[in-house]
Amino acid sequence: MSLAMSIEERDAFLADLHVGIVAIERKAKAPLTVPIWYDYEPGGDVWMVMSQDSLKGKLLANVDRISLCAQSEQAPYSYVSIEGPFSITQRTHAHILHMAVRYLGAELGPEYAAASEGGDDNIVVSITPETWYTADYNKR
Repeated sequence: MSLAMSIEERDAFLADLHVGIVAIERKAKAPLTVPIWYDYEPGGDVWMVMSQDSLKGKLLANVDRISLCAQSEQAPYSYVSIEGPFSITQRTHAHILHMAVRYLGAELGPEYAAASEGGDDNIVVSITPETWYTADYNKR
């Protein structure tokens, strides 16, 4: 029996709340892999906010594609991993507020977003998923 998710299953899993792991290629080193908040609506791009001056942000200047993996933390284990080209846009307060409420809730999210004001070096990085890898051990 295949553990692969259907398109509907993978879309629903990726749209659910998980901390993602973004992977960005580095020259002469292993890829940088770090946790990150992200959002996804089925059929669209996966987007995240990061500092342009962070190691993640600086590495983006040298690559054309990046990856993101989201996983369940409890058994039975499941994951969705995507890879594809990305685009960069300037972030707005709405981006920060949306992401903060998504991860911290309606009470703490706005406080976090307000405390994050002034981060003018923040960018929105959107990945267009072209390659998908999935596994759902609930199917065993």
